[in-house]
Amino acid sequence: MNLDNRFTRVIALWLGALLLAACGTPEQEQENAAAEVDEMDSLVSTEWLAEHLDDPNVVVLDTTVLTVPDAEGNLLSVSGRENYLAGHIPGAGFADLMGDLSDSESPYRFAVPSPEQFARAMETLGVGNGKRVVLYDSQGSMWAARVWWMLRWIGFDSAAILDGGVAAWTAAGRPLEPGEVELSPGTLMVSLRPDVIADQAEVRAAIDDDSVELIDALPVPIFTGQLSLYGRPGHIPSASNVPTRTLMDEAGRFKSEAELKTLFEGDENTRTIHYCGGGIAASATAFAMLRAGHDDVAVYTASLQEWTADPENPMATGPANAPDR
Repeated sequence: MNLDNRFTRVIALWLGALLLAACGTPEQEQENAAAEVDEMDSLVSTEWLAEHLDDPNVVVLDTTVLTVPDAEGNLLSVSGRENYLAGHIPGAGFADLMGDLSDSESPYRFAVPSPEQFARAMETLGVGNGKRVVLYDSQGSMWAARVWWMLRWIGFDSAAILDGGVAAWTAAGRPLEPGEVELSPGTLMVSLRPDVIADQAEVRAAIDDDSVELIDALPVPIFTGQLSLYGRPGHIPSASNVPTRTLMDEAGRFKSEAELKTLFEGDENTRTIHYCGGGIAASATAFAMLRAGHDDVAVYTASLQEWTADPENPMATGPANAPDR
């Protein structure tokens, strides 16, 4: 082979390598896109969101579910869609926890769908690899925390909760816009973390297992059994009580990480399972516990609505494990 031919061959190989690098497989492209996303904290301020609202790689979602009394004084959960249509953060889509983000075939409210169903539903809302997601609600950030926790469950880590929710946004004098927003679909790769959601069997085993902690996120009167909303009064035996209201300051924002640490004392590596009535408030306490530095944290998403339906599952009443918070 003469010198000219060898030179031509080297150039051809070099150009071919460049072409292959530029035209990678879809999986490679998704991985590259995910790698290029700037890291974000799990909690963002209204100032951060205002600065990034026009970023095409930032997806904002309203996750609101409203709790309203019926004619007999019972509390009902109602989709926040009408509230969203009346006014939402500009550009935000609506993530419906009473719709396709829950398993409609389950007898329990807000039951977690399959990972694939949840991922597909989030894709239609613009969530995908290479995106950053900001979640908010108008009800104390519990609903946003539930969606955040499910995203964590399927392995999506570029999500944050808007600290203070829509109330903080409007209190800062920032606008809302009415109507529906259509978002360009995303593409999500599921990398499941099964340990972040606990089932009934694991909770039952945890009662007599000193290496696992149970945390009840409900208000003290429900924990002690003075008030019953979930079939049978009281709490799961061995549970301690961290009501969600203790997570927030007077403005409805999450307390600092140092303050949260005082609510979640003990070994940061201890397996901890949070529950409530339907796994919503528990998602907020679990989120806060992660921010406090704990890493083996799970949510019993079916919570007391499933637990109390089985008479074989024990319940305890009284204030023995209810700290003075």
